[in-house]
Amino acid sequence: MNIKEFLLLLGITGCVLATPPVSAQTDKQEDYQTDKQEDYQGAEPLIATQPEVKKTVKGKSNLLLEDGDYWQKSPLPAPPETFRKVGDSKPADCQSPQGFPARGEKVPSALCPLPSAFRVDNHSKQLNRLGKRNRSRSQVTNVSQLRDVQPGDWAYEALRSLVERYGCIAGYPDGSFRGNRALTRFEFAAGLNACLQQIERLISSNGSIGREDLERLQRLSQDFEAELGTIGTRVDNLEGRVASLEDSQFSTTVSFGGEAIFALAGAGGGEPPGQGETNVVFNHLTRLGIASSFTGKDRLRLTLASGNFDDFGFANVNSLNTYAALLSYQDGLDNDVIIDTLEYRFAANNRLVFTFKPVGFSLSSVLSANSPYFDVGRGAISRFGQASPLFSIGALSAGAGFDWLITNKLRLQAAYGTRDSSDPSQGINGADHSALGVQLLANPFKNVVTGVTYVNAYAEDGRLDTFTGSFNADSSGLIFEPTQTHAIGGTLQWRLAPNLTLGTWGGWTFSNSVTSDSYANTNTYLVSLGISDIFGREGDLLALLFGQPLKLEEGEGLLFGEDNATSFHYEVFYRYKLNNHVWITPGFFMVTNPGNRAQNDTIYVGTIRTTFRF
Repeated sequence: MNIKEFLLLLGITGCVLATPPVSAQTDKQEDYQTDKQEDYQGAEPLIATQPEVKKTVKGKSNLLLEDGDYWQKSPLPAPPETFRKVGDSKPADCQSPQGFPARGEKVPSALCPLPSAFRVDNHSKQLNRLGKRNRSRSQVTNVSQLRDVQPGDWAYEALRSLVERYGCIAGYPDGSFRGNRALTRFEFAAGLNACLQQIERLISSNGSIGREDLERLQRLSQDFEAELGTIGTRVDNLEGRVASLEDSQFSTTVSFGGEAIFALAGAGGGEPPGQGETNVVFNHLTRLGIASSFTGKDRLRLTLASGNFDDFGFANVNSLNTYAALLSYQDGLDNDVIIDTLEYRFAANNRLVFTFKPVGFSLSSVLSANSPYFDVGRGAISRFGQASPLFSIGALSAGAGFDWLITNKLRLQAAYGTRDSSDPSQGINGADHSALGVQLLANPFKNVVTGVTYVNAYAEDGRLDTFTGSFNADSSGLIFEPTQTHAIGGTLQWRLAPNLTLGTWGGWTFSNSVTSDSYANTNTYLVSLGISDIFGREGDLLALLFGQPLKLEEGEGLLFGEDNATSFHYEVFYRYKLNNHVWITPGFFMVTNPGNRAQNDTIYVGTIRTTFRF
């Protein structure tokens, strides 16, 4: 092969950048800009690339979202919501409010699902991602448009020939060609195929094609005959799969999905605060959801849920008698089927999203929890380990809020909710429990996302009702008076290494009676370390958590006084990804001085949780 032929070969490699192989297994460098960023794993930043909302509705939306997981609900990622959760190795539809959208985002990420959501259609998602990559590269009409190709480059003339004579070269969205990048035979074959198609079009339109070029292309076609045949087969297979999905899809405008969690759990210790009567239990939480869009820039979501937890599980009086024993997937439905979520979101413009949620609301429905393990089915196994209790203040039921992407590195979120808003004797204005939350999230570095949160809450009975920490702290020392609570908290996720993520959050609450001088001040914090893709298994996650559940530090006029000891929470779990739909998570946590009482015995809780998503 002479120099000219070699230069021609080099030039044709540019077609690869325009037409990547039609395969579910794509180039890792390309995935960095799409799939991997959404997964929040590897060396990529915590920022998720958000697809358009209309794509999240047509077979791409995670319907069962944890509160606050749409930014992302983020590492597990979800990701990324939210960022994705740590170690969530497959792309999710969006990085829920736990992350920041990339430049060029068409719709605010708050319309996208976060880490605890589930996929509806992986095949459609792969095809959409592939199409998105292809559309992201524009055809080059002049070699000068490639900013990293200079006239002095030895391959300049070959590239110019391919651009000007055959028009089968395209660059990356940033205007680069990246000619020094290594490529596989399949990638080269894909580029060659693109040029062959372009030449066929020129011939059919009586275009001028050089005889020497035709001879070279003929030899190349023979040399890469096997790869070109494979690419054609893959295209045919993908077209068949698309046709099949279109014929069998649930709806063209509505996405349907579900999640089922089955778990064995056992507990010990805790005598006191409880009677220590525990047995191994088998529980489930099942959720079915639908999501739809009317305009392509909105989302209506409905979720039904049922579960068989009864009488507070291990936290009941006869067992361990402490909020510290609550599991993340625990409910109190006793096999009743309820409307768990009813929510409508719409984008006012490209950076502002409004949320209305009359059923299943909490502050984290709008405020990003910014926690790696905020995922009922794949995150922390304990309720405390999921996210800061500040996002649960008030045990609210309905509310609304907005999510405003001020800049690509700064996000402002605000939410207001009440309890029993549908009760005509109370309504919104007369609710006995309400809370207003405001959060500012920042992405100062590509591997760091941090947030500051402020909550102003009212409670007629003085309770916080986060159902974490000590009962004394959660009830503000049983003041039994109307209180105004001011709470401030902070969150941080920091990617220390490609598969190592540090997470932390902390918070303080200051509750003051509006009728007397009584007050109660509490605090809480947690530090976590997540190791994703451990043992070389993509999607697996080992997580270590340590923290102090909500503790009443000081106060006045308290029925039980201040907490007399400090409780510490230790948790470890290993999430094993069986496939794209099934995860098995054995986990264990122990809590010393439960209820922040020195006289209470340490409690131990272990579980094996299996999560199915479809």
